Amino acid sequence: MRLSLIQLLTAVCIIAIAGCRPIQKDPDPNPQPQIHEAPSISHEDDVRVIYPNVPGSFVSTTKKVKPSVVNIFTAAVVRDQPRSGFSLFEDLFGRPHRERIQRSLGSGFIIDAQGYIFTNYHVIRGAQQILVQLEDKRQVPATPVGIEPGIDAALLHIDADRLTPIEMGDSSRLEVGEWVMAIGNPFGLTHTVTAGIVSAKGRNWNDIGAGQNGDGGYQNFIQTDASINPGNSGGPLVNVSGEVVGMNTAITAEGQGIGFAVPIDMLKTILPQLKRSGRVLPAWLGVGIRDLDERLTQLTSAANGVMVTELYKNGPAIQSGLQVGDVIEKFNGTDVTDSSMLSWMTATAGIGNTVELEIRRDRKPIRIQVEVQAKPFSN
Repeated sequence: MRLSLIQLLTAVCIIAIAGCRPIQKDPDPNPQPQIHEAPSISHEDDVRVIYPNVPGSFVSTTKKVKPSVVNIFTAAVVRDQPRSGFSLFEDLFGRPHRERIQRSLGSGFIIDAQGYIFTNYHVIRGAQQILVQLEDKRQVPATPVGIEPGIDAALLHIDADRLTPIEMGDSSRLEVGEWVMAIGNPFGLTHTVTAGIVSAKGRNWNDIGAGQNGDGGYQNFIQTDASINPGNSGGPLVNVSGEVVGMNTAITAEGQGIGFAVPIDMLKTILPQLKRSGRVLPAWLGVGIRDLDERLTQLTSAANGVMVTELYKNGPAIQSGLQVGDVIEKFNGTDVTDSSMLSWMTATAGIGNTVELEIRRDRKPIRIQVEVQAKPFSN
């Protein structure tokens, strides 16, 4: 059968159209998921967290804490040492005392709406005049309320309204490697913010290189690499939630990125006594103690604590039934790690208060109640 020209052209078009359609394949028995490219992040998007618990920024923390941070300016009259050597005037009329005004600066933080402020003792030591500058630029005079030189702490009071107290944290929960931020007045640069991490915990005066300042007490400083400089002293060290976890206290002259802060838990412990009496009146157990070594740990089966080596006559410990050889493992529910810690907890327990000791005697646990007394010969 012969095809006409029109029929032939129609057949060619049908074949061509069929060839242009996609080829239908059988369903893939192992289909692969489709991958879509993620959209780019614009400047309006929230800052991403690269690692868990690492803040994208410290902006919100800074805004929360800054109103609670104050700058402290002090003035003290000091006498210069007379110059040595021959002087006709001094030989005839005596050596005159040359007095001058010494000014210094530091930082502090407001702890309540009544106007109480924590700072370092060395910031206000010997000062005849103390001036506090608030974030809103108001300047008000401050009055010393109490001091505790053993941990370089001082409590001030100001009469002012519209105060923003800082939120208190829990330094016992602070972890090495945790982010922290310092705010203060380094070199007069008000409300300077620096950030870093907790480098270590449990440092003492010898670690700082100021062993001569370690006048008893329990040194348990927080070490941080947040930049701390002269003028930062007394300012807060805060966590990313804006809670104060320490008071910046010291730096080391031998290196950079090594600063120290007093744990806030220690300041909270002494706060009632500073308000009430202006100083910490040390309480006393009436015992001699020593740290456990490996041999004593094996003999007593105690995991931690300190051993009682001596009982003082008429002391509270002997009256409560404590014995030589007992290991004090806990003080009011807190693990005792070494002798300086027990000394600190006892001294700040409050005279006349009853404390509970968890001890180990003959490898068995025992609980004892002790009413702590005033330490003899304490001034």
